[in-house]
Amino acid sequence: MSTVDADVETPGTPVQESDPPAGHTELTSARLARVGDIEVRRLLPLRRRRSVGAWCFVDHYGPTSVDGVAGMQVPPHPHIGLQTVTWLIDGNVLHRDSLGSEQMIRPGQLNLMTAGRGIAHSEESPAGHDPGLHGVQLWLALPDADRQVAPAFEHHAQLPALGLRGCEVTVFAGSLADVTSPARTYSPLVGAEINAVTGAGAVIPLARGHEHVIFAARGSAAVDGISLAPGGLLYLGTGRGSLTLAAPAGARLFLLGGEPLGETLLMWWNFVGRTPDDIIEAAQAWAAGGRFGEVRGYRGAPLAAPPLDPVRLARRP
Repeated sequence: MSTVDADVETPGTPVQESDPPAGHTELTSARLARVGDIEVRRLLPLRRRRSVGAWCFVDHYGPTSVDGVAGMQVPPHPHIGLQTVTWLIDGNVLHRDSLGSEQMIRPGQLNLMTAGRGIAHSEESPAGHDPGLHGVQLWLALPDADRQVAPAFEHHAQLPALGLRGCEVTVFAGSLADVTSPARTYSPLVGAEINAVTGAGAVIPLARGHEHVIFAARGSAAVDGISLAPGGLLYLGTGRGSLTLAAPAGARLFLLGGEPLGETLLMWWNFVGRTPDDIIEAAQAWAAGGRFGEVRGYRGAPLAAPPLDPVRLARRP
C-alpha cells in the first residue's frame, strides 16, 4: 500500500530518542490519513517512536462500506527496504506486483511482500468485490544486513493458531509461545490477530526480550487494566512475560512486537532507508523506470513520487 504522504515521519530522526525503561507502558492515539479514497487510522510511526521491533508502519482502515463504489484503488507504486504485511478482517483485495504475482486476499489470509532492493505493486478492490472492507496494512523494516535482498511475494491461505482462554490467536508473522508462522521474516518478532470468542479473560504470553504494541480493530478491550478502543495504540516495553486481556466476544485486536531494532530508520513516502542517498536514488529510479519493474494488469497510471526536498531529507535534529 502507498502511504500517499511524502513524509511518513519527520525525516532523519532516530528510531526513538532513548530506549524506554523495561516495563514502560504508553498509550497513544492514531492520526487520520487517506490512502486514495479510504480513510485510515495511522498508529505507527510516532514522532518519539519510529518502530516497535521491526514493525515501522501500522495503518488500520474500516470497517467501511464499499458497496456500489470503487473501494480500495491504490495504483502501482514502489517500495524498498521493507516487507508489507496485508491482513483483512472483512472484504477482499487484489494484489499485483512487478514480479508477476496476482493474488486475491480474503480474511484470515496473509499477503507478505518483501521489497528488498526494489519492487512495485498495486492493490485494488476487484470488480464485484465484497460490500465491506476492514483490515490492517503493516510494514516490517528489513535489518540493514538484509535491505538489498531480492524482492519476493508470499501468500499464506492457512496460518497456525493458538487457543487461549476465551480467545483464538492467529500467528501471521514470527512466533508466539510455541506457534510459528510459515511466513519468512528477517528478525525475531511476532504479529498476531486476537479474536475474542467467548468474552472471557486471557493471559497472552510475551517474549521478555521483545517490545510490543497492541491495538483494537473491532470492539473494546482492557489490557492489564488499560482500556483500548479503535484508534488507540498501547506500547509495552521489554521485560514482560505476559499480558492480561479482557475483551467482550467479537472484539478483534492485534499484537505486534519484536526485539528492539537498534537501527536509525529514514522513511519517506514508500521507502525505508538509512541515508538520504537511499531515498533520493530510489525516487529517481522510480521516475526513470526500470529498477522496480512494471505492474501489469492495473487499469490506470502509476503513482508519481511526491516532490523531493534533499535538504529537508538530510536534516538532523
